[in-house]
Amino acid sequence: MSDKNLPEPTPQFITAEYPGSAGGDRCAACNQSITAYYYRVNGKMACESCTERLRRELPQDSHVAYVRGLIFGIIAAILGMIFYAGFTIVTGFYIGYVSLAVGWLVGKAIMLGSKGLGGKRYQIAAVVLTYAAVSLAAVPIAIHYQISAKNERSAIETKSLSSPSDKTAQSEPAKPDSEMPKMSFTAALAQLLLIGLASPFLELQDPLHGVIGLVILLVGIRIAWRITQGSRRLDVQGPYDNSAAASVMR
Repeated sequence: MSDKNLPEPTPQFITAEYPGSAGGDRCAACNQSITAYYYRVNGKMACESCTERLRRELPQDSHVAYVRGLIFGIIAAILGMIFYAGFTIVTGFYIGYVSLAVGWLVGKAIMLGSKGLGGKRYQIAAVVLTYAAVSLAAVPIAIHYQISAKNERSAIETKSLSSPSDKTAQSEPAKPDSEMPKMSFTAALAQLLLIGLASPFLELQDPLHGVIGLVILLVGIRIAWRITQGSRRLDVQGPYDNSAAASVMR
């Protein structure tokens, strides 16, 4: 991968170079001879001034960058969950391949928020958000199907009560249902969240479709992981003393 911070057509910091060439040691960025101290930037020899310039020009990782990337990732995860659930509800098809799109969306959003920075903590956030978005999409899907089933039952009961054969039953007062302890909203929400987070593994009750869905989810998580590993990083080693080698070359 080329380094945009170096002027063309200078060598890029990709493959390692070692001192001892006939023309003396030169900086891979400015092509000037190195006579004193030097660094190795991504394996390439660089002078002190060019190394400091590259350090200044590349964005530095910070708490602000991470929080911004996390916020962008959370927004993308919510949008991904809505897309996943909406697609399933509208079409009636449960397609696990949507997980790939969710992983890509979350990874790209985190990198957009961090301005290209990546690393382990960004990757961990991408994995958690991708899994949460895909698994929690099962909650609105389940609620939709429960409401649909309840409406169908109500329609059937209404139709049966309005039929002539049920006039006797219609005249009898309805017996009150046995009172059940009502769950608080917080407890119900927590239960739904737990069921949603466990849904990829609960689907293993149907081994074939459950395993396929879980594998696709892992691929989506892998996509998010790879995107957020970052590419705009410098591996700086040194400084090294080159004055002795320079004196020998003279």
